[in-house]
Amino acid sequence: MLKSEEKKIKLNKLVGDISDEINEIIDDKLEKDNQQQPRREYIGGSSIGDDCKRKLQYRLLGLEPDKHFEGRTLRIFGTGNAFEDMAIGWLTRAGFNVREKDKTGKQFGFSHYNDRIKGHVDGIIMASPFEEDYPYLWECKSANDSNWKKFKKNGVAKTNKVYFAQIVVYQYYMGLTENPALFTVVNKNTQEIYHERVLFDSQFAQECSDKAALILKATDAQELMPRVAFDRDHFNCRFCEFSKRCWDVDGAE
Repeated sequence: MLKSEEKKIKLNKLVGDISDEINEIIDDKLEKDNQQQPRREYIGGSSIGDDCKRKLQYRLLGLEPDKHFEGRTLRIFGTGNAFEDMAIGWLTRAGFNVREKDKTGKQFGFSHYNDRIKGHVDGIIMASPFEEDYPYLWECKSANDSNWKKFKKNGVAKTNKVYFAQIVVYQYYMGLTENPALFTVVNKNTQEIYHERVLFDSQFAQECSDKAALILKATDAQELMPRVAFDRDHFNCRFCEFSKRCWDVDGAE
């Protein structure tokens, strides 16, 4: 009897909760697929708002992270993409003209500095049920109930600096600065939807662009950017994918 058949027979004999057995296979496949993805050798518009310049530099260099995302985390990322697809469908049914791709079928995006700063937008809205000016940027996220309530109460600029930077940088590089962007957040727990008009912040966009240029310049000069903190136990450092390299390999730079 083949080994694969023996394994199937053993599995068929199990009854009740077999979550661990199945999820182990699912997560193992997700983790292996993710590790085989090519490293991003550019500064992404979705991460340019990160406070740590060294982390962005490591990503620009395409360095292998110290630790990889676990399967559960990758599944969370996957649900974010699913909620985005659903949100596009909801907006479209409500009368919004949301365009995701250009005439050639490519996702709308930008590339600057010889492909060293890049990003892809969720969509560009060309029409809606409201009397307003077009086009304008559309960016979508999903969040658990606690974080969703923070967006609802305080807005994206105060709640998540990285998301806010992503919006204004995309507005800047896509030439969509005249009209407010539409930021949508779906509550993963309740399916409530928060929509926010976001004015273009030219000063913050310039700060983000200057930071990216500084990182590019330092990288070309083979200079290591400073860390975001002076202690490896800092919140940002403890959860960074380059923590070991940053503190152990690159020493006390």
